[in-house]
Amino acid sequence: MAGQRAQWKGFIKFGEVTAGVALYTAASTSDRIAFNTINKATGNRVNRVFIDSETEELVEKEQQTKGFEIDNGQYIIIDPDEVAAAIPESNKTLEVEAFIPCSDVDDVYFDKPYYLTPDKMGSDAFAALRDGMRKSKVAAIARTVLFRRMRTVLIRPHGKGLIATTLNYDYEVRSSKKAFEEMPKIKIEGEMLDLAKHIISTKKGDFDPATFDDRYEAALEELVKAKIEGKSVPKRNKVEVSKPDDLLAALRESAGLGKNTDDKPKRAAANANAGKGRQRAARGAASKSAASNAAPQRKSA
Repeated sequence: MAGQRAQWKGFIKFGEVTAGVALYTAASTSDRIAFNTINKATGNRVNRVFIDSETEELVEKEQQTKGFEIDNGQYIIIDPDEVAAAIPESNKTLEVEAFIPCSDVDDVYFDKPYYLTPDKMGSDAFAALRDGMRKSKVAAIARTVLFRRMRTVLIRPHGKGLIATTLNYDYEVRSSKKAFEEMPKIKIEGEMLDLAKHIISTKKGDFDPATFDDRYEAALEELVKAKIEGKSVPKRNKVEVSKPDDLLAALRESAGLGKNTDDKPKRAAANANAGKGRQRAARGAASKSAASNAAPQRKSA
């Protein structure tokens, strides 16, 4: 990729076929606004330092090392060289262990995406793997040492190349049961469910990342600009959360049915047409009544 440095170079192997590849960062936060920590009193930037928790003395970088806590305040000292020696040796090869359906991996396991491109040599083998996976509608699971750690990688066809997503290990992904265990068992049905489905059907669309702006980043830019120009800082609007007693009314209003109607969304159009029909009938009856009342008046004259 022109203008971008590869994060990793090595090989991809499937069966007895090997091709040279390179990994490039697919997503980066480097363009986000970054703040420094400032001393309010002086306006100077604050430097981060390390202080001994007991003596409260400054600890210089050359005096710092790694430690693993085995008890409260008790540590095993581990030298950085020992950590480096414990890292698995890398053969710079993404070895495909299996081909699986793309939908088999829950995206909660997704870590970071990287573009996987062919090296100058081995482009044919790379293209054969890419097109073979695309035709078979599968992804590849591979493992190698990346950035000093053994990583599992999910590889999928992506445009003219491949995209390799590092995966979280099972012990790193927390159980959803824990997150949802205190949620009450609520079953939504009837009109409330019909209204929710109606609102969803009117909001259907396609995912286009270009249409989603980073509102937080834009707000930071406006804040910085306002501070530079000496303008007043915008205040945050209060968000009102729907309460259970007015949820149905809010759903009705969202569906365009008004606050007081009891009609369901699927009957709204029919009821509207029926209402127009009744209005026409009423106007017709009024015209006939007016004509019948007018006739005797002319006759008596």
